[in-house]
Amino acid sequence: MKKIVYVVGGMLSPTGMGTILSRKINWLADNTDYDLYMILTEKPHVKWCYDINSKVKWVNFDINFDELDTMPMHKKIFHYWIKQRKYKQLFTQYLMELKPDITVSALRREINFINNIHDGSKKIGEIHFERTFYRNFNSPHLPSFLNKMISKYWMATLINNLKCLDRFVILTHEDYEHWPELDNKIVIPNSIPEYHGEPAKLVSKSAIAVGRYTWQKGFDLLIEAWNLVASKHPDWHLNIYGAGEKDSFDKLITANNLTEQIHCHKAVPNIYEKYLENSFFILSSRYEGFGLVIAEAMSTGLPAISFACPCGPSDIITNYQDGLLVENGNISKLADGICELIENSKTRKYLGINAREKAKKFYPNEVMKKWVNLFESL
Repeated sequence: MKKIVYVVGGMLSPTGMGTILSRKINWLADNTDYDLYMILTEKPHVKWCYDINSKVKWVNFDINFDELDTMPMHKKIFHYWIKQRKYKQLFTQYLMELKPDITVSALRREINFINNIHDGSKKIGEIHFERTFYRNFNSPHLPSFLNKMISKYWMATLINNLKCLDRFVILTHEDYEHWPELDNKIVIPNSIPEYHGEPAKLVSKSAIAVGRYTWQKGFDLLIEAWNLVASKHPDWHLNIYGAGEKDSFDKLITANNLTEQIHCHKAVPNIYEKYLENSFFILSSRYEGFGLVIAEAMSTGLPAISFACPCGPSDIITNYQDGLLVENGNISKLADGICELIENSKTRKYLGINAREKAKKFYPNEVMKKWVNLFESL
């Protein structure tokens, strides 16, 4: 029986990484005879945001790296060094005593020393972001040339650590090409929950977008695009769902006189119910690690239209087969694509049928088989 250690970090708040890691660990606990372990680093004795199978063993080092976010820079540097030193000591001791067969890191702080621990386990790194915007150091207190120098050094250090891993798992084939320095890389996408309900009817005069209210998700671009759409189709509505601060987007909607057409909602417990109420899905992100919400929406039979941003949408959507891809950041082309889906119900239905079929390749049984094959190959 293989012993597999997952370095999770924290499970105290809902995050995309936490959702993916908890799904993987629970699937492995339910479907394999692996002996599974988790390493946590944040506050103990606090209720987890995710339910984990009782068969999974775990340890919490109580490093509390989250505390660093509350400190000024001069204190943060000093306390980071102390916490990282403690983390390395506890991590090394744990692996040397446990002697696992495989250790999986999500490229948190342990990537700086994990390859130097000679516990006999194979080391796997999995990245939950795409390279383009990863490890970009951008301090407003430093000149741009210094930010670039730090970013370059930071990435070079990461590359050296990744080269020493037994395998490096990347989410998309597009991002695979962004790591030419590595010959130990493999592509395994994220998985989505299986959806077995009735497909969306695609008859409502509304579209849906989902994501945190951040610059990355490009809702400002989507609002501009919908301004063009509304001039042709004022009776159609856009529903945006997400966590975070939405005031700036509400103001942009008001400034464009779109309060009747665009509605910013808070995050909801069951987003699938909202997918079913709409006729197509829109992703306006400036960049993605994968684009999980695209596959989720497609599983309900929604056709998706997306910017061809780095990285993820082009791995999920086949243009004019199960959705639409438009030039990244091109607002007018996004508006044209939206209008095409609004004006042609036959296109919506054709793309929606294919979208539902495409989404099955991201179901847990399909994706996790690739992980099991990877574990067995090592």
